[in-house]
Amino acid sequence: MINLKTILSVVDNSGAQLAECINVLKSGKYAKIGCDEIVVVIQKARSSGLSAGSQNINKVQRGDIKHALVVRTKKETRRKDGKYIRFDDNACILINKKEPIGTRILGIVSAELKYKGWNKVISLAQKVV
Repeated sequence: MINLKTILSVVDNSGAQLAECINVLKSGKYAKIGCDEIVVVIQKARSSGLSAGSQNINKVQRGDIKHALVVRTKKETRRKDGKYIRFDDNACILINKKEPIGTRILGIVSAELKYKGWNKVISLAQKVV
């Protein structure tokens, strides 16, 4: 369950590392895996490693406000077959108009995303549990 001021790790290659939730959209007080978008502010971004003549490859910078999709939570989620699934961290990916900003998703994502219509996210993920 993700609520206000929760720190999440960003698991795509958009350039962000840590993000802080500042609003939960379309839902109640908490955001759950796959069904809720959140608004985040980027707390930590990867350094761009600029050298002479190169361009900034990071798509986000520290302090940017973006929409995100929750892909992992520490709070367990009950599946229809009665199993509970829980992850080691809270993680999200950055999105823009229902499309991921990054081109790769690092680590595991939850299978609940498939049932909620996030097929693009599932296809970019390394592993689905």
